This record gives sequence, C-alpha cells and structure tokens, in this order.
Amino acid sequence: MNNMPELKIGVVAVSRDCFPESLSVNRRRALIDAYTKKYGEGTVYECPVCIVESEIHMVQALEDIRRAGCNALAVYLGNFGPEISETLLAKHFDGPKMFIAAAEETQDDLIQGRGDAYCGMLNASYNLKLRGVKAYIPEYPVGTAEECADMIHEFEPIARAVIGLNSLKIISFGPRPLNFLACNAPIQQLYNIGVEIEENSELDLFEAFNRHAGDERISAVVKEMEEELGEGNKKPEILQKLAQYELTLTDWVEEHRGYRKYVAIAGKCWPAFQTQFGFVPCYVNSRLAARGIPVSCEVDIYGCLSEFIGTVVSQDAVTLLDINNTVPADMFKESIEGKFPYTQKDVFMGFHCGNTASSKLCSCEMGNQLIMARTLPEEVTQGTLEGDIIPGDITFYRLQSTSDNLLRAYVAQGEVLPVKTRSFGSIGVFAIPEMGRFYRHVLIEKNYPHHGAVAFGHHGKALFEVFKYIGVPVGEIGYNQPKGVRYPTENPWG
Repeated sequence: MNNMPELKIGVVAVSRDCFPESLSVNRRRALIDAYTKKYGEGTVYECPVCIVESEIHMVQALEDIRRAGCNALAVYLGNFGPEISETLLAKHFDGPKMFIAAAEETQDDLIQGRGDAYCGMLNASYNLKLRGVKAYIPEYPVGTAEECADMIHEFEPIARAVIGLNSLKIISFGPRPLNFLACNAPIQQLYNIGVEIEENSELDLFEAFNRHAGDERISAVVKEMEEELGEGNKKPEILQKLAQYELTLTDWVEEHRGYRKYVAIAGKCWPAFQTQFGFVPCYVNSRLAARGIPVSCEVDIYGCLSEFIGTVVSQDAVTLLDINNTVPADMFKESIEGKFPYTQKDVFMGFHCGNTASSKLCSCEMGNQLIMARTLPEEVTQGTLEGDIIPGDITFYRLQSTSDNLLRAYVAQGEVLPVKTRSFGSIGVFAIPEMGRFYRHVLIEKNYPHHGAVAFGHHGKALFEVFKYIGVPVGEIGYNQPKGVRYPTENPWG
C-alpha cells in the first residue's frame, strides 16, 4: 500500500534542572533499547544532542529532530521535567506529539534516583492546555521502559492518521445521486482538520475516460484483473472498459494531487453512470482500496475520509458498507443461536454492491449489479465484485460533519460471523454487542447516514484517539454501550 505516511518518531527526553540529568539520560536509553528489542529499528529516533532542561535546549532538540526527518514527537519525562520548555517543544513541532513519563525503578534508590515524573506529567498537561497544544497522552502515561515503549507503539497509528489527514486531498465526482441527502458533506470541517477537497463534475470524469480509449496500458491492467479474479471472472467482456476506467482514475490522481501526498476518492456510480460509461465501477473501486486509495460510493465524501483514516490506522484495506438489513429469524436460529454469544438484535448484514477488495472476500465473482439490473439492460450493469466478507474481527466506524458544522464520530468493535449470507454483492453477517441499542441511540439518534466504514481487526482504541486528536468532542464520539449502561436518550423503563 503506497498511499500512507511513513512514520519517524523523535524521542526527546526532558529534565528539570534541580533533578539529576542522568535519570533522563539513562531512562531514555532504556526506553529506546526496549522499543528496538520489541518493535525493531527505524520508527523511533533518539534525539542525542541534549536533554531538554531550558528553552535553548528546546530549540536545539527541535532542530535536531527536524534534520533527522522526524514527523512525530514523543516527549519523555525522565524526571519531573521543565514544564515550560517541554510544552514549547510540543508547540513548535509541526506534527502529532505525545507525552509519556518514567516510573520509578526500585525502592532501593528513592533519594538520588527518584524522578517524580508522575508529578511532572500533571504540570505538563496543564501547560499544554494553557498553550492550546494538542498532544496524545495515553490512558496511563507513566511506566517502565517496556511499558513506555508499548505506549509509543500504540501512538503510531494515531500519528500516521494525523499526518495523513494533514496531507490528504479528497477528489470527488458529483453531484450526489437523487435521494442521497444522507451523504451530504459540509466541507468546512474538512478544512478545519487539514483536508483539501477537489470537487469535480461527473462530466469531467466522462471526458477523461473517453480520452483513455485505446490506452496502451489497458491490456496489462486487464491481465492483472484476470489473474486476480481467476475462476470468478464471469464477465470477461467488461474488463477492457474497467481497465480503461482504472487508468482514468489513477492518472487523475497523479495529475490532480497538487501539493498533497495522499488521496482518497468519492466516486459516482449511478444513476447515469452505467448507461453512459457502460458498466458499474465497483470492481475498480475495490482494486484501488486494496492499494490504499479508498474510493467511496455515491459521492460519500465523509465516507471516503473515514475509509482513509481506517486504512492508515490499520495499514490494511478497508471497505464502505451499508448498514443494510436484518438477519432473518430462520438464519439466526440455524446458524447463530447457541453457536455465538449474540442475540438477533446484535446481528445485521453489512452490504454494498461490490466495492470490497478481493482479499477481504471468502471468494469472489465478477457479476451484474442486481439492483440496477432490475431496471436497466444487464450489459451496462456489469463490473461488481460479489462475495461473502471474510469472517473475523472488524471495527465499524464513521467520521461525519453535521449540516450545522458539528464534527462527530462513532466506533463499534465486533466481528463478521462465518455464516453464509445466501445473498448478493459484497456482504457479510456482522455481530456487534448491543447493536440494537447502538443502532437506535447512536446511529439513528445522531442522524448518521447508512454508510459505515469497516476496518478489518479491532482498531477502536486507536480510532477513538484519532477522533479526539483531530477535534471531535469526546461527547460526540459514540460507541456501543455495554449492557446495563444507559444511553442519555434511552428510556429507563425499556
């Protein structure tokens, strides 16, 4: 995947001048050793020029980590720390930052060897607030060298997401289809979190597609598609057009990214797309998602933004699905009840026409988009990738701006069950604990659209911290409350 940041975290140790500097020196060295031993070299950089005790040291450390190419910062309190200099370092560093602190090592060295970083972290957090500086502080930010190494590792997906958003351009082709007001996308909050957007007409895309007719690269892309689809290549006659469209999008990305490093696409797929282009774009969307360039359906701008965040956090392909339909009672009774710890209200089917990467499907076939084929000639509805989504852990989530410019998000962890869907499209049987209540008191109550992003694996902890870091109010980050914990809008009498 080539559409995400490479991370280099500068680790800068700080020391209050009335404490032994050796505490910070030795503890920093132990931290770096612990990280390298567990996670390898290359991601963290140990700032060697100084232990930051003063504003002059702060400038020296800042210049050093910039020269080293660091794009994220970990401020490490080896002892109490200088609250002014350490927070100035964070203020002037252009990138995501975190603060962590050293725990005391032994009861046998609590005079000259006591660092009081537990205390210093309180002053650091207070000064960060005074200066209006955002920084990630772990749930419990004080630990041994090994524990602090783990904290830095947990910071990595958060840092990647923040860096990615600050260099992201969303390219959209619109307008939205009729009756898709749910995918409304006020763009002010995109700018607020550092994202650029380029909005284009579907006609611009069609013109670019026509210019790619006969492109000499088409045959090579068709060969790739044939190899990927294998026996699932049920519509070989459409691959030439799909390859032409894929080249149209990838060339557009390179020609229009401008000064931005990363790109996501909010694409159009109906109602005029099929009749004019002569196919549906689902399979191409799935192939780009597999490369780390998420493409949302139905010009869902916040959908593709959510997908990009999940891609960077998980370093894996994501998908965008409708929170679509209930699981029939007979399917639940036959395949789920007594086999998995879920009620019928905990399960649902996540579906989209065929945009999910082939690697995330149990098996796949190129087919017709059935919903469109009900009202259109079959030959113009070819190009969708169908199959059941692979079982395993997932995170369902979305970042959204409301029409009145409020940023909100939700995160819910669950799994795709190993249950045959007996249906069509890219689809799976999803299980999320207490989904029924979450559906009512978060998704409906907070007016979320039907599209949700799906990351493969449990990434809720990192996504929650990303949303906090970029400015989503904590009270506006919804999640599936455990049984017995009531939502504010939930009737206490059931």
